[in-house]
Amino acid sequence: MHPNPLFRSEDRQLLETLIEQIGFGMVFLTTPDGPRVAHTPLLSTGTGQVRFHLARGNALSGHLEGATALVTVNGPDAYVSPRWYDNRDTVPTWDYVALEMEGRIRRLTDEELEEFLHAAIVRHEARIEGEPWRAGESSEGTWRGLFGAIVGFELGVQAWRPTLKLSQKKSLAERARIAAGQAAAGRPAIAAQMQAIGA
Repeated sequence: MHPNPLFRSEDRQLLETLIEQIGFGMVFLTTPDGPRVAHTPLLSTGTGQVRFHLARGNALSGHLEGATALVTVNGPDAYVSPRWYDNRDTVPTWDYVALEMEGRIRRLTDEELEEFLHAAIVRHEARIEGEPWRAGESSEGTWRGLFGAIVGFELGVQAWRPTLKLSQKKSLAERARIAAGQAAAGRPAIAAQMQAIGA
């Protein structure tokens, strides 16, 4: 988390929206073999827990249950050029949106994992135009084979640490120029985040 309090937010709905929009993150844990990270789809329960699954053979799978872990979600990011500032006698920076969540991990039951998978499929299929794919299209053998190869987990979030570094130190006019510059440079997501918090 960035140390500047200007880049923090206590808006839980904003953080939940970030998890929903991105839908993917990283799980970090120090294991007896050293620090490890796993990349995984995420689904928030909306009540302070975030669920995910890993391959059974993942280096973290055997160490997560009962551990305190860190889950991160990376939102949009972009280089910020001094060309957009009033005073060009400065240096470039980087704007970004990120969320760190720390908490205890609980392994999901098979029923909870099944529920998680169906909810994740429905949510992500809804984002694609056309006729959605449904879990029922998998044969029982295919579904059970893949189901047996993964393990589900739930992070009970004890600390939410967001960073929304979106040129807040700059004037409104500069921030508007930065947002317009980012959009023109093919970075509409970071421009939209800036506008959402008042660029």
